[in-house]
Order: sequence, then structure tokens, then C-alpha cells
Amino acid sequence: AFFSANMSEVEVKSLEDLLEKAKGALDERESAEARRILYGKPARPLQIPPEAQKLADEGKFELKAFGMTAACEQTRAPRLVRIGLVQNAIVRPTTDPVEQQKKALMERIKEITHAAYLCGVNVICFQEAWNMPFVFCTREKLPWTEFAESAEYGPTTKLCQELAKKYNMVIVSPILERDETHQGILANTAVVISNSGKVMGKSRKNHIPRVGDFNESTYYMEGNTGHKVFQTNFGRIGINICYGRHHPLNWCVYGLNGAEIVFNPSATVGALSEPMWPIEARNAAIANTYFVGAINRVGTEVFPNEFTSGDGKPAHHDFGHFYGSSYVAAPDGSRTPGLSRVCDGLLVTEVDLNLIQQVKDKWCLQMTMRLDMYAKELSQAAKPNFKPDIIYEPTD
Repeated sequence: AFFSANMSEVEVKSLEDLLEKAKGALDERESAEARRILYGKPARPLQIPPEAQKLADEGKFELKAFGMTAACEQTRAPRLVRIGLVQNAIVRPTTDPVEQQKKALMERIKEITHAAYLCGVNVICFQEAWNMPFVFCTREKLPWTEFAESAEYGPTTKLCQELAKKYNMVIVSPILERDETHQGILANTAVVISNSGKVMGKSRKNHIPRVGDFNESTYYMEGNTGHKVFQTNFGRIGINICYGRHHPLNWCVYGLNGAEIVFNPSATVGALSEPMWPIEARNAAIANTYFVGAINRVGTEVFPNEFTSGDGKPAHHDFGHFYGSSYVAAPDGSRTPGLSRVCDGLLVTEVDLNLIQQVKDKWCLQMTMRLDMYAKELSQAAKPNFKPDIIYEPTD
């Protein structure tokens, strides 16, 4: 059967699960120290409403909730925002009709979004290309390009508009876009929908991978929307899609444009990137002084036709295991525990946006970042006649 396989018997459930098992070898102080080193300041558990927990149990998705605090201030009230991150496997086999696959994923997301509403989520972000399998390994066009739709008027956006208005929730919906205005080209796009239900705009993927099975430039090229930041009723948000997380300057410009929360909706597999995953979003949150929501899909998606990775190894039907592990990172270096590596999940995180200015005042990274120096050097590096500034030992 060509579908998202249940990997629970062969894949480690989560880092947190391993730490829990290791508790027996550590005393209480050692266990606390290990978690402090791994996660920074502990995120406090939030109470999950019984109705939401029941929905998660019946729907067989993980539900975790944490709070990340800031210091109390005399002149500013806390700016509390609840963020929701969603990771999920595909629901139907990749050989099923396109419309059946999309409908099943929509129903799944409706269920998880309702749980997010019950948990008080203000801003929710789904994973990269959430309403379809991650087909870009195949290099095939049909039927996969039939998942593409208008960012402004497509059925996925219409559904998200209904949910956003119903739940008073900002929704970030990453899709495969068919740009009908520009000759029907494809783009990897995140649509931002206000809690009023109106489409605020879209942000496209700035950097396109050409590594392993990520053959995305067969379908679309680098985005042309820059580093838009959306002023919502729950803070200023940016969207750095997937592979863009490997580019520090990409993260930087969202910060320059005033982002307070940057989402990184992704689809990445364990053999390729898992050692990087716990590091990059956290580094970005620290270096740019904002919150980051790192989201990865989960499961193993199997396709009917074999494809190769161009590395001399045998052809295969699957991309590899998407390892989930979604988490939120804060500008003070702390992070939440992650979601599972093997199952669908919703991570709810209450953050205090006041922490951003508090960390800026403490570390002075913005004051010391030397934009003038880097602007000059980057401008030189972009020129065809650029010569690296390397100093050699004098010759006799």
C-alpha cells in the first residue's frame, strides 16, 4: 500500500522519550541539569482543557502545551500570545484520487485546529505543503501538480478563512500555489489569513534545495516576495519556509523587518537533516531576538513509481522518514520540548512577546550587529570581480 507508514515500531518516538528512559540512571539534580543544558530555562506545562485532550486521544494525535515567560515590568502589561504548531502525516494512499487525498487532509486539519481553539491558540501554522504528499522527490508532474491551487481563492484558502473567522485565529497555511496571474507558474507559498477571515497576503519560499531527493526546482523556483512581515492582532509574524532555515541572512532580514514570531514550516527527513533540526531554529531565535516555531511533517510517504537520489544507490519508492519533532524556540536560548518523531501532533505554546525587548536590552545584539560593515562587504561579494580578502605570508 502506498501511504504514510506507521513507523512507531522502528523509529525512536522522541528525544524526550529517551530522556525519560534515562532518568533511572540520573539523580534528580543531574536530570534537571541535563534538561537545562539541552533546553535552557524550563518551559512550564500548561493545563490542557479536558475537551481538547479527549479530542486528541480520540483522534490519535499528540497534544502538548507549554508556557515561556518574561520578567514582569512596571510600565508594560504582558503581551501573551498562544502559538499552535501542527505536524501530521498524510491520511490517504498517494495512489488515491487527488481530491480524496486533499479532502482527507482537510478533515484532519479541521479536527486538530478545533483542538487548538479549545486550547486558546491565537496563531496557528501548518507544515510545508500541508494539503498534499511531499511529492517533489518524484520529478513527475501529473498527478502531483493537480494539488496546486490559487493562494487567494483556492479551496484550501477558503477553508482556512472559515476556520480563522470561526475561531478568531490567525492561520498560516503553506501550500503549493498555482499563480494564475503569472501564466500559471507554481510556487511554494505560505498564505496568511487574519483572525477576521481575510487573506492578508502570502510569503514564498526564498531558498530552494537541490540536495538528495529534494528536487523542488523541477516544480518551482526561488520565491519573489522577499521577507514580508505581517502585522496581526497577535504580533508581527514572518514565514521562513523549510530550506530557508539553512541561510542565516534569510532569518536576519525577517528580524530587520520587525518580526516577533517567525514560523519555519518544513518537510525534512532524518537521514539528511535531523542533527541540524534542534539547532537551527534555536540559533535563529537567539541571533535575531524573536520567537521561532519550527514545524516538520511526520511519517513515511510511499509513491507508486521508483526514483533515484542521483547518488549511485538503488532506486526507491519513499523519501525517507519525516521525523516531526516540532518545537518553539525563544530569544533567550530556551526552547520547548518537541513533539513526537512518529505521530501527528499539536504543540501549544504561550509566549510573552515582552521577552523580545528584554533580551535585546540584555544582549545588545542589534546595537552591535554592524550592518554598515556587512552591507559594504556583502555588496562587494555580490560583484563579478569580487576578490576574497585573504592575507598571505610574504614571499622572500
